[in-house]
Amino acid sequence: MREELQAIEKEALEKIENADQFQQLQQVQVEYLGKKGSITKVLRGMGKLAPEERPVIGELANNVRKTIQAALKEKKEALEKAELEKKLAEETIDVTLPGRPVHFGGNHILTSIIEEIEDLFIGLGYEVREGPEVETDYYNFEALNLPKGHPAREMQDSFYITNEILLRTHTSPVQARTMEAYGGDKPVRMICPGKVYRRDTDDATHSHQFTQIEGLYVDKNVRMSDLKGTLKLFAEKLFGKDRDIRLRPSFFPFTEPSVEMDISCAVCGGDGCNVCKHTGWIEILGAGMVHPRVLEMAGYDPNVYSGFAFGMGPDRIAMLKYGIDDIRRFYTNDIRFLKQFHEA
Repeated sequence: MREELQAIEKEALEKIENADQFQQLQQVQVEYLGKKGSITKVLRGMGKLAPEERPVIGELANNVRKTIQAALKEKKEALEKAELEKKLAEETIDVTLPGRPVHFGGNHILTSIIEEIEDLFIGLGYEVREGPEVETDYYNFEALNLPKGHPAREMQDSFYITNEILLRTHTSPVQARTMEAYGGDKPVRMICPGKVYRRDTDDATHSHQFTQIEGLYVDKNVRMSDLKGTLKLFAEKLFGKDRDIRLRPSFFPFTEPSVEMDISCAVCGGDGCNVCKHTGWIEILGAGMVHPRVLEMAGYDPNVYSGFAFGMGPDRIAMLKYGIDDIRRFYTNDIRFLKQFHEA
């Protein structure tokens, strides 16, 4: 039995040494150390041995078992290490190579301008309101003192879906809806940014779709001086404290009196140049005191309440603020143009 156990040990160690897969090691363990393995078969024959030989053979069998187990463990660790090194070699990253640049997006220039205007008026206590872009004729025109057949409607020749439904031509319907929702007995202080649509000439300064922001303030004892102070603060915040404003008489059906606001030209400082057509001023928005008829249709008593409204185009403001020469650049999605304003 001594020779048989020594032969088993030699044979098992050779197989372990030559093994290059975990499955082969598992087979060696079952073949030599399992319940039906070679060592177990030898031990079953110990009954034939003399009593004095049994301890010697038993100790030898245990030593053979321990030797094979230690060899299996060592070989398993070696295979695991080799497999890990192979995997690391296959997945090696060359950290000396330059990394791929990460491109960060940014707000569209019009979004940035709108948010800047919103921040200003929110700071003055205004709320931001929104309304539908597909509007009814009543809120788009009639509630704003533009009854059917009014000649001023021709200035906003529009995209009609039916005789009574159209794409809104301005954000003024949001003002009418807000006053109506307030029930005619609460102060209103709001701005309403959004897209508007007009069948207009598609040239460098006009587009069939553009953005607009209108503001409304209705309360008791609201005066024209309040409007001028608000607009002057707006101009200083958007264009700098060195910019001055002037108000010129104008006409809008929903305000009376109505004015156009100009800001002093930044290029010439008001002296006159080609940009301002040698006037020293650049038109920027329209405004006025809310027409009593508009207040009345919204449920407000014009003998008690008064207010002012103003409307501006963020497109035009962006053009003036950043020297952009064509309104169509905002909508052509040219990344070379848009990325200039990510930090703006």
